[in-house]
Amino acid sequence: MDAIWQFEINITLFLQSLGTGLKPIFQFFTFLGTEEFYMFIMPAIYWCLDSKLGLRVAAMLMISNGVNGFIKTILHTPRPYWFDSRVNPLSTETSFGNPSGHAQNAASLWGLMASALRRGWAVILFIIIIFLIGLSRVYLGVHFTSDVLVGWLVGGLLLFAFIKLEKPVLAWLKQRTLFTTLGIAWFMSLFLIALILVGIMLSAEPSQTWLTNAELAGAEEMPSPLNPDGAFTLGGICLGLFAGAAWFIKRHGMFNTRGEVWQKIVRYIIGVAGVAVIYLGLGAIFPRTPDITGYFLRYFRYTLLGLWISLWAPLLFYRLKLARPTESSTH
Repeated sequence: MDAIWQFEINITLFLQSLGTGLKPIFQFFTFLGTEEFYMFIMPAIYWCLDSKLGLRVAAMLMISNGVNGFIKTILHTPRPYWFDSRVNPLSTETSFGNPSGHAQNAASLWGLMASALRRGWAVILFIIIIFLIGLSRVYLGVHFTSDVLVGWLVGGLLLFAFIKLEKPVLAWLKQRTLFTTLGIAWFMSLFLIALILVGIMLSAEPSQTWLTNAELAGAEEMPSPLNPDGAFTLGGICLGLFAGAAWFIKRHGMFNTRGEVWQKIVRYIIGVAGVAVIYLGLGAIFPRTPDITGYFLRYFRYTLLGLWISLWAPLLFYRLKLARPTESSTH
């Protein structure tokens, strides 16, 4: 692989030679592929546009992140600036490189939204966004070109599987009781945690050469690819989102996103405020220690965050008359 990576380093160095004036542009497109962006856009879809699509995007995000975390640790590959200190880390990452999570999530999530809209302009726009997100990762020095290509491939395969399996899985879930559905949400939460932890256990720490190159390149953060924090974050948000959605749907049907524009804006403002309180407030209170207590509290915090998005915020919107249940869901 070293020979391939050395060839790909030349691509990165060429792109970076075009100048730092492109940095803000590529940082913008990289942001469109971050978990933070999806965590703010997914509630916007769920609360204000189409609650069913919001849940689909959330499910795709959970699946993609779990698969990506597992593959990254198994493949155990460096970032470009870990491999060659000539690469300028215009952004820094602490996990292993291949496949690119940004490219994978872009292909799966933006692809899912394109398939939902089914409009030519949306498909073209989202393909351009997917391409530029991948290109941004190479320019910023955090991924080899092959990382991006593999990310697109894995993301495309996940999108294909998701679309094929979605209807039969939903039909099966509709026949289950609420208690069973909640159990399934908990099982999926634990499965995602186990998937990433197994990958970590089967992997190894980055080589000293990679650490040295990252330091010489001036990375703001040193590699720590075996940090399990992400596993408990993913597991918690999965449990909260889908347990909350299951309870809400069983009691009220799908959340009704209809309403005046001002109502949708107020919903989003209140909802995001709640996200900030749970994410930042509890994050400041709960210890973030690398032990069982720290991991449990991280899992618990993100479970509450998921419950707020899919259950408590929608109930509050109904109570405040910012949304109205559909007639078929009222009793």
